[in-house]
Amino acid sequence: MNQTLLVELLTEELPPKALAKLGDAFASGIFNALKARDFVEPGSIVTSFATPRRLAVTITDVRTSSPDKAMREKVLPVSVGLDASGNPTAPLMKKLGAMAQNIGVGEIKLEQLERAIDGKAESLFYSYTAPGSALHAGLQAALEETIAKLPIPKVMSYQRPDGETVQFVRPVHQLIALHGADVLPLSLLGLEAGRTTLGHRFLSAGEITIAGADDYAAALQSQGKVIAPFAERREKIRAALLEKAGADTVLMPESLLDEVTALVEWPVVYECAFEEIFLSVPQECLILTMQTNQKYFALTDAAGKLRSRFLIVSNLETTDPRHIIGGNERVVRPRLSDAKFFFEQDKKKRLEERLLGLGNVVYHNKLGTQAQRTERLCALARAIAGRTGADAALAERGALLAKADLLTDMVGEFPELQGIMGTYYARHDGEPEEVALAIFEHYQPRFAGDALPATQTGTVVALADKLETLVGIWGIGLQPTGDKDPFALRRHALGVLRMLIEKRLPLGLSFLIDSATALFAGNANFRQPGAELTAFLHDRLRGLLRERGYAQNEIEAVVAQQPDRLDNIIERLDAVRAFAALPEAESLAAANKRITNILKKTSVAGDRVDNGLLQENAEKSLFAQMQEVKPRVDAAFASGDFAGTLQTLARLRNDVDAFFNDVMVMAEDEGLRNNRLALLSGLHGMMNRVADISKLAA
Repeated sequence: MNQTLLVELLTEELPPKALAKLGDAFASGIFNALKARDFVEPGSIVTSFATPRRLAVTITDVRTSSPDKAMREKVLPVSVGLDASGNPTAPLMKKLGAMAQNIGVGEIKLEQLERAIDGKAESLFYSYTAPGSALHAGLQAALEETIAKLPIPKVMSYQRPDGETVQFVRPVHQLIALHGADVLPLSLLGLEAGRTTLGHRFLSAGEITIAGADDYAAALQSQGKVIAPFAERREKIRAALLEKAGADTVLMPESLLDEVTALVEWPVVYECAFEEIFLSVPQECLILTMQTNQKYFALTDAAGKLRSRFLIVSNLETTDPRHIIGGNERVVRPRLSDAKFFFEQDKKKRLEERLLGLGNVVYHNKLGTQAQRTERLCALARAIAGRTGADAALAERGALLAKADLLTDMVGEFPELQGIMGTYYARHDGEPEEVALAIFEHYQPRFAGDALPATQTGTVVALADKLETLVGIWGIGLQPTGDKDPFALRRHALGVLRMLIEKRLPLGLSFLIDSATALFAGNANFRQPGAELTAFLHDRLRGLLRERGYAQNEIEAVVAQQPDRLDNIIERLDAVRAFAALPEAESLAAANKRITNILKKTSVAGDRVDNGLLQENAEKSLFAQMQEVKPRVDAAFASGDFAGTLQTLARLRNDVDAFFNDVMVMAEDEGLRNNRLALLSGLHGMMNRVADISKLAA
C-alpha cells in the first residue's frame, strides 16, 4: 500500500550557516535513493524540514515494497559456455552455480538458458523474476547512503550512552521512521526508530507522539511550537520584519535571513533601539556590527539614513518582551561603543600618515609589500589618466591613498569596510571629493552585477588596481586553473572589461597589459604574461557578451579578430547581428569562409590588383564593384557606422557569387593566379574590417 513516509533526526543545535543545505541534501538524498530502488510513485511530493534541532523529510506515495522485476542477465558467450558437442563447459557450470547463489534459487539448468545474438557473437542468457524488497530494507540503505554524503562542514565524534562512538554533524537523540502510521524497524547512528520527537525547548512540554507521517508538520506546530519547514519559517520572519518596520526599510541580506531562520524554531520579531549619539558613526559600521555580531536587522528611513531603532528575531514568544528587548539593547551597546571608539581614534591620524606602515604589510611574498604595490598603482593610474583625459594628479592621489585604510582600527575589526572607511577618513582629512570617492570606487565592481565607479578618478584607479592584480598574480604563475581562482582574477578581468565597454574608454588591452607589466621590471619572480593574459581576457569577454544575449557566432565574428580596443565592440556586434539578418549575409559569409581557407593555404604578395591581368567578365565585374563601394565602406567605417559598413558590402553578393562560379582562382599561369589571389585578399580585408563574417557561415 502506498503511504506517506516520514524520517526525522532529532539533534543538538545544528550549525546555522549549513542548516539549509543540510536540510535539502537530507531530503533529496533519501528521495533519490528510494526512487532508484523503485519505492516511489511518479508524482510523489517531497517536503524538506530543517530546524535548529532537526532534519526531516516526508515523501508521499511511497510503496510498502518495491515491485518484482523481470531480469535478463548475460551468462557467457556460447563459444565459452558450450563445447563442440553442445555440452556445458566447466566455466559455464561454475558461473551458473555462482548466479544461482546470488539470485537465491536452488539451481539453474541448461535448458533454462536462452541463446541470442549479442553484438557479433552468440551468447547465453538467463531470465528470471527478482522479487521486490521491503521498504524498511530499502530505507535503511537509503539513510546510510544519505548520511554518508551530507555536506557536513565538520564531522563530530560523540559517544552514545551505551558507549558506542558515533560520527555526525551534531549528536542525534531520536529517530523517527513512519510509513503512514507504522513504525519501520530501522537503526541508525546507534538509535532505533520510533514515533516520538521533541518540540520547542521552552515553549512545549514533553515528548510529542506523531500518529502518522501526514500529521508531522501540524503536530509540531500545534503541540511543539515549531515551524518545521525552513522556507515557511523564513517567509514568516520576512513578513514579520516588514510589518514591524512600517514605513522604514529593513536591511535584510539573504544570508542574514537564512542564518536567523536557522537559529529559531518559533520566530517572533521585537523592536529595539540604541542611543541617537551612535548615529554620528558612519552607518555602514553600525549596520555591519549589528548584522555580523548580533544578527540584528537595521532600519533606514526613506532617504536611506540609518534609524536608531532595529529589529531582532527571537525564539521566544511572550506577552511581556521587556526583558528580551532590554537584554538585546544592552548587548548591542558595547558593540556600537567599540565602533564609535574606533572611528574617533582613526580620525586622529591622517590617511597619508599611515602610508609608511604599508611597508610592513606583505601583499604577496613574490610581489612585495602593500607600499610597493601602491607605488605601482600610482604609476599605472598616471598612465591610464593620460590616455583618458582624467586628471592625472587626482588619479595619482587616489591611488596613493587607496590602501591606507587597511591600517585603520575600523577596517582591522571589519575588513568588509575597506574602501568605505577610507572615503570617510579622506573627507575628514580634507581630500578632494573625487579622491575620497576613488578610495571606495576602486574596489568596484566587487561582484557580478555590481555598479561601476561613478567618477572618472575612481574609474582610473579601479582599472589600475585590477590590472596590477591581474598582471602581477598571473606573472608569478598563479593564474586560475579549473574551478580554482583564489585571487579572483576572473572577477578582476570582468571588471576591467565592463569598464572598458560600458564607459567607452579609448584604451587598448595591449597598452594596459604592457603598462602594468613594465611596473614589475626587475622582479626575478615575474614572467611576462603577454599573449596568455590577452587570451584570458578575450575568453572572459566571450562569456560577458553571451550573458548580454549575443549569439555564439555573432560573438566569434568580432572576438575572433582579437580586438584590442573594446569601446565600440557593442556597435560591432549590433552591426553583425543586423548584417546576419540580410538576405545576402549567408552567401557572403560562406564566400568569406572560402576566401579565408584559400588565403591560409597560399602566400599572397599583397592586395594590389593589375587591371590588365583581369580576363574573365566575373573578375572584372567584381573588381569594378569593389572599387565603387570601397570609398563608401571606408567612410562608413571611419565614422563608426559599422552597420552601414556591412550593409554596403552586401551589394557585392552577386559579383562574389559569379566570381566563384566562373573564375578558376588557382590558375596554372602564375601571374594570373597571383592577381586573382590579390583580388581575393583585397576583398577579404574589406569584408572583415568590422568583423570576421566567415564566422556567420553555417
